[in-house]
Amino acid sequence: MSTIARIGIVTVSDRASRGEYEDRGGPALLDYFKDVLTSPWEAESVIIPDERPLVEETLIQLADEKQCCLIVTTGGTGPSPRDITPEATEAVCEKMMPGFGELMRQESLKAVPTAILSRQTAGIRGGSLIINLPGQPKAIKECLDAVMPAIPYCIDLIEGPYLTTDPERIVVFRPKKKS
Repeated sequence: MSTIARIGIVTVSDRASRGEYEDRGGPALLDYFKDVLTSPWEAESVIIPDERPLVEETLIQLADEKQCCLIVTTGGTGPSPRDITPEATEAVCEKMMPGFGELMRQESLKAVPTAILSRQTAGIRGGSLIINLPGQPKAIKECLDAVMPAIPYCIDLIEGPYLTTDPERIVVFRPKKKS
């Protein structure tokens, strides 16, 4: 396995994919990981429309072909008819990880009462952890700050690369090894 972690960053947005709207979610994710991760990593970034077959195909490609240990999506998690990211994620994952969505909504509720409308989720496909995040940069940071302490250990458990973080930003939880 490569020592450089691959992280898939997927912006799901009809307007951003057509160039009608500036993608702010994808760059916010890149900035977040640049700020927090201290282990070597590289990004695989894409912008795609809210089309479920394309979202599923993209997640499968990033997990199976590109070998991304972590895939984060931004956008498509609300209640509107075109918001299909959680359904696409569930369709391609072998295991769902509902605690991620529960914690992200709990954190977002501290800022806005409409956080209950968000349908963020997470799941495992092979050696990839897939996490759905909201589209707004402020919400992305709040949600990732909440779940990031568990992400490296989850990736350890699915036999991915060893991720480290700047402890001044995020303290990762890993069980103490028994001596």
